[in-house]
Amino acid sequence: MNISKIYEDLQQLVPTGMVKQRETLESYVFTRMGGQADILAAPATYEELQSIVTYARVNEIPLTVLGNGSNVIIRDGGIRGIVLQTADLTEMGLRDNLLYAQCGAKIIEVSRFALEKKLTGLEFACGIPGTVGGALYMNAGAYGGEVKDVLQSALVISKAGRLVTLQGDELEWGYRKSVFASGEFIVLEARFALQPGDPVSIKAAMDDLTHQRESKQPLEYPSCGSVFKRPPGRFAGQLIQESGLQGIRIGGAEVSRKHAGFIVNTNHATAKDYIGLIHHVQSAVKDKFGIELETEVKIIGEE
Repeated sequence: MNISKIYEDLQQLVPTGMVKQRETLESYVFTRMGGQADILAAPATYEELQSIVTYARVNEIPLTVLGNGSNVIIRDGGIRGIVLQTADLTEMGLRDNLLYAQCGAKIIEVSRFALEKKLTGLEFACGIPGTVGGALYMNAGAYGGEVKDVLQSALVISKAGRLVTLQGDELEWGYRKSVFASGEFIVLEARFALQPGDPVSIKAAMDDLTHQRESKQPLEYPSCGSVFKRPPGRFAGQLIQESGLQGIRIGGAEVSRKHAGFIVNTNHATAKDYIGLIHHVQSAVKDKFGIELETEVKIIGEE
């Protein structure tokens, strides 16, 4: 794979966006760790994004989509091929009685925009740090709400480079998953069906949820958020806490003393540290409770 050739080609295809080669990715993810991308491309328009997807398919180049990196661990060996970053696609607005938001918009900002427009339904998302694309990918949820509850439809691009609109009921929703995990589609835009509401009540609910998040979560350290999915009938954080794992460390990675469901980067942790600690936690909880914790965070890249 000729990285220099790919870089030159993408510079032509992405005239208003950003293209870098051999770019270290630690500053692009919340955990602040990870190796290099062969090519990092951040399109500024849907057309540029479509061009990148088509170019990668025609030339058989691996393509990895990265939002703002809030729920991902990139291994220390980095990512081969093209990393497509959507962080510059952030437009949002109202159209046909729906709130629309591009894939790179932060879901927190979308919830605040809904408040501004006196619309209710996205209050649960006021503390979720990911992008709209990431929120759809994993059916993000918190405090009793999930993206599937309010999503009307999504504009997506297929692996073949075609633009397609998928209705909400076509997205194969599950707990922290959707059709997007198959890799067949990339989210371009979400359309949310929200209801008129009282802005005072909406803001009060968002303020309460924000306070709960800030008081319970270790936001002072880099992390990928909640590491594990909730096991049926239990809470991952409680199982980890009852296993006596809070404060345990591997390298610079530590099981948070504030919230056991988080692993934090306290001192220049590597992805190897972080993933090693994940495996240790899984093993300890399995030994004590017979429960296998499944990761919610997505782990990508090479060793």
